[in-house]
Amino acid sequence: MDFEKLGAFYLGKEFDPRAGKVLEDRLVLYDARDLTTHAVCLGMTGSGKTGLCIDLLEEAAIDHVPALIIDPKGDITNLLLQFPELRPEDFRPWINPEDALRKGLTLDAEASRQAQLWRDGLARWGQDGQRIRMLRESADFTIYTPGSESGIPVSVLHSFSAPPRTEENTAEAMRERIEITVTALLQLIGVEADPIRSREHILLANIFEYSWSQGLDLDFRTLILAIQTPPMDRLGVFDLDTFFPQSDRFELAMRLNGLVAAPSFASWMQGVPLDVGSFLSTPEGRPRHSVFYIAHLNDAERLFFVTMLLNQLIAWMRTQPGTTSLRALCYMDEIFGFFPPVANPPSKKPMLTLLKQARAFGVGLVLATQNPVDLDYKGLSNAGTWFIGRLQTERDRERVLDGLVGAAATGGRPLERSAIADLIAGLGERVFLLHNVHESGPIVFQTRWAMSFLRGPLTRPQISELMHERRAGQSESIEAPSSPGRAHRLENRVTDEVLPADALARYAASVPTVAPGVDQVFLPPVITEAAARLEARAKSGRAGATVEGTILYRPGLLAFARVAYLDRRRGVDFEERRHFVLPVSDEDMILDWQSALPLDADLKASNPPEPGSRFDRLPGRFNEEREIRNAMRDLADHLYRSCRLTLLRSTALGTFSQPGEDRRDFILRLTQSAREARDQEIDQLRQKYDRRLDQMMDRLRRAETALAKKEADAQARKRELLTSVGESVLGMFLGRRSLRAASSSLGKYRMQTASDLARKEAEEKVEDLQGDVNELKRELQEQADVTARRWEEAAQALEEVTVTPRRTDVSVDRVSIGWIPCWVFPMEAAPGHPGDLVEVPAMTPLR
Repeated sequence: MDFEKLGAFYLGKEFDPRAGKVLEDRLVLYDARDLTTHAVCLGMTGSGKTGLCIDLLEEAAIDHVPALIIDPKGDITNLLLQFPELRPEDFRPWINPEDALRKGLTLDAEASRQAQLWRDGLARWGQDGQRIRMLRESADFTIYTPGSESGIPVSVLHSFSAPPRTEENTAEAMRERIEITVTALLQLIGVEADPIRSREHILLANIFEYSWSQGLDLDFRTLILAIQTPPMDRLGVFDLDTFFPQSDRFELAMRLNGLVAAPSFASWMQGVPLDVGSFLSTPEGRPRHSVFYIAHLNDAERLFFVTMLLNQLIAWMRTQPGTTSLRALCYMDEIFGFFPPVANPPSKKPMLTLLKQARAFGVGLVLATQNPVDLDYKGLSNAGTWFIGRLQTERDRERVLDGLVGAAATGGRPLERSAIADLIAGLGERVFLLHNVHESGPIVFQTRWAMSFLRGPLTRPQISELMHERRAGQSESIEAPSSPGRAHRLENRVTDEVLPADALARYAASVPTVAPGVDQVFLPPVITEAAARLEARAKSGRAGATVEGTILYRPGLLAFARVAYLDRRRGVDFEERRHFVLPVSDEDMILDWQSALPLDADLKASNPPEPGSRFDRLPGRFNEEREIRNAMRDLADHLYRSCRLTLLRSTALGTFSQPGEDRRDFILRLTQSAREARDQEIDQLRQKYDRRLDQMMDRLRRAETALAKKEADAQARKRELLTSVGESVLGMFLGRRSLRAASSSLGKYRMQTASDLARKEAEEKVEDLQGDVNELKRELQEQADVTARRWEEAAQALEEVTVTPRRTDVSVDRVSIGWIPCWVFPMEAAPGHPGDLVEVPAMTPLR
């Protein structure tokens, strides 16, 4: 059977509900691009819903489409049970002992039975072990277990990181993300919070907005400290303590701290970060299907994790370019409780956002459940595909009909309710009604045999066994992450120290004087005092500061340089601006530009010092114009010797990776570009062939009409001949022999013979035209397959290109004295006693 077509998901074969049989020659090949308008799968236990959804995910993997899979029950973990050899010993570890016992079989006998059952089932649907092997090789399959070490653990800390600043991540989008995050977090500690009326929600939302707008990440520690001493004095028109007294804030902080301190929450603090990019592909760029097993979590924890994951998906999605092809899938099994029609759990808002916006980015959302009455069908009106299986009650059927008819009307293809109701009522096991707004009408089909072994939900020990080798290989990446806020510091290179409380007095209160010809620049402090105070408290472990913070400037060399990379043969023409700051001291006899810190390329270094600042001493040797010129020459030489631009190039597409773009992201971009080009070229190919096919089909229809007429004429002539012969025979028996009657019969025989010949000629013409049509369809499919393979290979063929600058391509525009700002806070050791002076960098975040 010809179902191995890229971009077409083989889901089964059409089913005739009246005859109760599968139409063997009518494959159901679902266009992958239709999933960008999302899908809903509904069916009771035993309907075959899980098998259909695993079929869909298997086809996505074969088509190299990555997927995030949320699995509240554990059924979809079966996706990893792929046995290309189909040997009984492969099935044996995964056999349910209770199933074997009920059948009166040993585990070995049941394993042999299942292996044979899978072998026969696959064969009936044109599949075999080779296709399972292709599935296994097409994608990476990983099970993640938030809150557990059974699979690959996932840390929730990363979910509080400040979102990237892009055009798509507007202030409105950031506030929406904050609202969802805060609602989920409060629900996790048992606080039902209204975003408008709840003090807890308003306070946390303001802390998040303040921190994220400064580009600062949050974790549980800094969040708890910020609740006790928020970085703002007022909320609305009321001062902070009037709106939310300190004792009440302390109670909220204690509830969060109790959550963090609980031993059961320790596993939430360890694991891989909640990074959608790594969940969708391996570091080598291979597509990944990430199964998030959450059956072991309680309801509040499930809502929290699902909300955080969907939030991260939306943030990642908004950094991607638009596309009309399918870029990635987000599948959620058993969404009961996550998308209800009346209530508003924190997971509902991001789901609605995905349903409304994800199409533009090529992200498809697939939602499945066996509880149709518990879904918000108004929200699902954005879904373009509905898979409807056997339903348990009349109430379920009516609710599904309401949603389906409403969605069809929204999509501009109204359905006849009574006809659809009759079809749904007659559905059997593994038989589904498929309504796709991109097709002319609904069809009924039976799902194909799943390639994965559907043994039912896996237990945590079984998941641990499946992920044992993977977990060992990722041991380095699943350590408890450090505070993400430290990613914005100057790597301890400028300052990260605790000084004696009287140390501030030794620093000058006036702006340093520099020699003529020496330029000095005061770098802007972008970390606010309130945010720095939170960091100082976290560093020192103390709750308060005795006085306001002071800006202290440390000396350094600020350099602005340009490096050009030009290789006309390879089509490389790129110039990068390099900004550095190199902290200096009296001990620096030789400048080590290798250890200089990169600065934001958009730095505006023309700022006056902050009022009331203090200044460290400038080493004398750097206060000379000659030394500055020497520093410029040293830097130019360092850049010429060390700068290398290494790019990846697609030899087939002629596309280069962007500077700073890693291999995984480049391969994903290439794969998506190849998929889009493949879809566009195949569409053009089909349009070209469709014109020829329409002409042939028109000729075939005319030939079939002519054949029908000739067959009718031949039948009529045959009846006339039989009648004439009968009359002649009857006349002979009655003694009325007539030469005229015999002549008439002979004439009718000749006419009947001529009519048969004409019918045969018409039949041959129809057969010839049908052969031409089939040949044209085969030719189209061959051309489409060649095109698909060509684009698939194009995305894989890469070469590494290294471009070095010429000496004349390195230009140091300027080296100045660069004063590096830090915040300093005197912290109390005990009430009434001065303590230490804690120093926190105030520099712009590094890129």
